[in-house]
Parts: sequence; structure tokens; C-alpha cells
Amino acid sequence: MKSIFHPAADRGHNVFSWLDSYHSFSFGQFYDENKIHFGALRVLNDDTVAAGMGFGAHPHDNMEIVSIPLSGALEHRDSMGNDGVIYANDVQIMSAGTGIQHSEFNHSKTEEVKFLQIWVFPRERQIEPRYDQKTFDPETYKNQWQILVDPQGVVGVRIAQEAWFSIANIDAGAALSYDVKRQGNGTYFFVLDGKVSIEEKELANRDALGIWEVGSVSVSALESARVLAIEVPMDL
Repeated sequence: MKSIFHPAADRGHNVFSWLDSYHSFSFGQFYDENKIHFGALRVLNDDTVAAGMGFGAHPHDNMEIVSIPLSGALEHRDSMGNDGVIYANDVQIMSAGTGIQHSEFNHSKTEEVKFLQIWVFPRERQIEPRYDQKTFDPETYKNQWQILVDPQGVVGVRIAQEAWFSIANIDAGAALSYDVKRQGNGTYFFVLDGKVSIEEKELANRDALGIWEVGSVSVSALESARVLAIEVPMDL
């Protein structure tokens, strides 16, 4: 088993007039040669956007882009004609493929929105752009893993990569085993809330631990916790 620990305090941090953004990997003005990617996982941004503000239309290509609202409402528009709002418990994916333009705004004029934006390298370049979103009941991931993203889109939203995103709300004192779904994949565990022990390593709010060359991983809650597991191929 191999692992890498990314403390929350070591993330990149950029603050603009309307955006407060933490970067787990090199992004924008933040560059760390030791934090370029974790396998196919390229970006994990933890963003807070002020009321009524957001990102204007901008291009992407050849990237799988997953947005996970944590609170508030995020409005999305793109050049494929998609126009909608996603909320906490929703997961959105955009396969940028051959190229797409999109914008993201805080839908509320009075409250901030908090969301994760995660980029994953696709298994194949120049695919046709695609959009999808699904809503998940938190009861389905109480003390168990709920798949949010998967390659077939059978349970979660479909991603053009051999990758799985899963989430669990774990009661204090409870423990879960995360079983890796594809040989050669690694899993990046990101603690959204609370405190856990992962393979005897203690992690708190927004800490992360990447683990690979192992078949299953033990996650124990030292206090009530919410954990996101991002499983991706390690060979690019």
C-alpha cells in the first residue's frame, strides 16, 4: 500500500472579491510541483461564491468536470443548451470532450453557495460533449457508501473514465470498508466534515489521503463525519 497525505492547511487559497477558493491540486495562481494530480484526478476545488456572483462563460475541452454543491444553489448554463439549478444532494457532470462553453453562477441574490468542482482526465479524448445530473437522498449513504459517479451511469452520473465517486455519512464510532472497484485504481479520500481514521491516519475537516496499490481501505469515524471517496486510475 502506498499513500500521500494532503492536510487542509496546505491547500492553495485564492480570495477574490466574490470567490473564496481552496485548491487541493495546482490550479490558477497556485502551483506546487508535488500536487499536480493524483492519478487521473486533476482538480479538486473547494469554492464559496458570493450571492449573485459567478463564473461567466468560459471554454473547456477533454476533461470530465463534476460539480457537487454543499450548500446553496448553483446555476449552470452551457453551449449545449442546458440551463438549470443544482442544490445540495445534487451531483452534476459535464464531459467537455471536443469543446464546450459554460457558466456557473450563484442562483441566490442573498446567500452564498459552496460547492466542489472536480476535474478528471477522460479515458479518451475528443468525445462528444455531454451533460448529466442526479439527486441523491442522504439516507442512502448513512453508514454506507453511496456511489455518486460511475463509468456506466447505472447508479451515479456517468463519467467517461474508469472512475467512481462515493460518499458516506459515518456515525461516531462506526467503521466502513471501501473496496476498490478496479485493479490499478487509487482512491483519494476527502473529509468534508468531522474526523476519521483511515488506515490508522487521523484526518479532520478538509484533510485528504490518497491511497493506492491496495484492494480495500478501512475508514473509522472518530466523530460524526462525511467523507468523499474519489477512485481513479493511477496510470495516465
